[in-house]
Order: sequence, then structure tokens, then C-alpha cells
Amino acid sequence: MEKCCIIYNEPLPGALEDELDVLDQVAHIEEHLLELGIGVYRKGITANFMAEIAELKSEKPDFVFNLVESIDNKGELNYFVPALLNMNSIPYSGNSHEAIFLTTNKIIASKMMKDAGITCPASYKPSQLNLLKPGSRYIIKPIWECAPGFEEKLKGKDDAHWFIEDFVDGREYNMSILAGESGPEVLPPAEIVFRDYGDSRPKIVDFKAKWEMDTFEYVNTVREFPGSSLEPQYVEKLKKAARECWHLFGLKGYARVDARADSNGNIFIIEINANPCISPDGGFVAATRQAGYQFKTVLQRIIGDLN
Repeated sequence: MEKCCIIYNEPLPGALEDELDVLDQVAHIEEHLLELGIGVYRKGITANFMAEIAELKSEKPDFVFNLVESIDNKGELNYFVPALLNMNSIPYSGNSHEAIFLTTNKIIASKMMKDAGITCPASYKPSQLNLLKPGSRYIIKPIWECAPGFEEKLKGKDDAHWFIEDFVDGREYNMSILAGESGPEVLPPAEIVFRDYGDSRPKIVDFKAKWEMDTFEYVNTVREFPGSSLEPQYVEKLKKAARECWHLFGLKGYARVDARADSNGNIFIIEINANPCISPDGGFVAATRQAGYQFKTVLQRIIGDLN
């Protein structure tokens, strides 16, 4: 019997819902790996990650399912774990350490996409405030983490950890991608619908929209699959952009590409999610269901594209 170790970032004491979500992912994957006849055990990764990965080498799993999103709650360290797995010649799922580093650093990812002809919003450093146009709207994002909100203040924000991006005020799409024998398959695009937001409330998927169930943002930010309501040519345009990102960053296993579209239908890639959330209620799994795949099939395709 094959043996798999699921590794994940061990939540710190007092962890919030977004940090605890990884445990739901572990349980979901464990259940279905067992159904596939694969032996499973878990290992939480902490600040002592070098010793923990060294233990894996002696334990000799056939492969590792990598769910590590951060180390000690620091997203900028997340590529260290696949780098160590690679160094120790331990096969692992999902994306390589190079792909995770490049896509997690939003400044590098944006530059690479622009150089490759993939359209992204214009971006600026906090020290480039003089380049911002009065009356225009911008979003402030941490370089290494998920964006916390639209109305962040710039005081104390340095160029090494923060950047400013043109805010594309339009429709938002998620394109989930799954590896396959004939190449990456872009699953049916999902649209994030901002119901009753009005003009004063920024249409973004922030922490409230994702995790705080008793808020307006959570209740009124809805994932839908527009399907045939989108023109086939437009769907293909979204999928083409996603495939281009997959090939540019050398993605493997599974990924999600997020985009915004302006009022003229121009598509802007706003984020590449290597190893996106794979919990039962997450967007990636929802897209696989929309495509008609059982989760066991999804896992088989991810495992078939190991590093």
C-alpha cells in the first residue's frame, strides 16, 4: 500500500478561522486518500520546519500532500517547505518551490505577467505616492499575504512588504485549473457576485466576506457559475488567460487564477493562487463539482502530477 504524509501549517494558539481552515482541508483529503487505498498520516509544520522535514526523509512516505500555506503564520516563508522536500528528493503534490515563491510575491508575479503580455492592474510602491492620480481608486495589498481590506492606510507601510494597485471596478472571476494527461484543464469559471453593495462599498473579497458569517459582506458576496450566460468567446478568453499563467509560472497539480474585468470586458489578472484552498466548501472544489468530477478523481489527477 502506498503511504502519504499530509503536511500542513500547524495553527498557532488563538488562530482565526482563516488559519484553522487548513484542518478542514487535511480531513477532506485524508478521507478520500483512504478511499483510494492510500495509507495516510499527518504532520503539522511549525517554526521547527527543518527538523520536521528531516524526519520525513527517515519516515519514507511514498509522497507528501503539501498543504503548508505559511510558517509560524508568515506567508513569505511558505516556499521553504517544498524547497526542503525537493532537496531531500521527497515527492510532493501541488506546486514547486519556485512556482510558489514567484506567485506568492505579488510584485514579481505582476512583473512577470506584464513582461509576458498578460494584462494586470498597474502597481506602485508606497514610496511612489506622487504617481497616484487624484480621484482614482486604488487597493493596498501586502506583497506576501492575502489582501486585508480596501481602506488600509499607508502610514508605516514600506516598499518591502506592501504595494498599491489600480482598483479594477468590475466583475470578478475565479478560474480553477487541474492537471491532466493532456495538459492543464481550466474548469468552469466562477463569478464572485457582490449583491446590494451600492456605490459606496468597495466590491472586494476581504476577510469579512470570507470568514465573518454575521456580516453584510459574508452574506452578500456570493460565488456563482454563470455558465451559458457568458458568451463562449468570453469564457475562452478567461480560460486562455488562466492557461497562460499556468505555463508562465510552471504550475503543477492544481491552481486558481483570479481576475477582474472592467466595463469594456478587458480582463486583468489580480492574483495567482498556487495550491489554493481545497476544502469541501472552497472555490476550487466547487469548480471541480461544476465540471462533474468526484473528489477522488481530482486527487488522482493531482497525485499524477507530483514534483
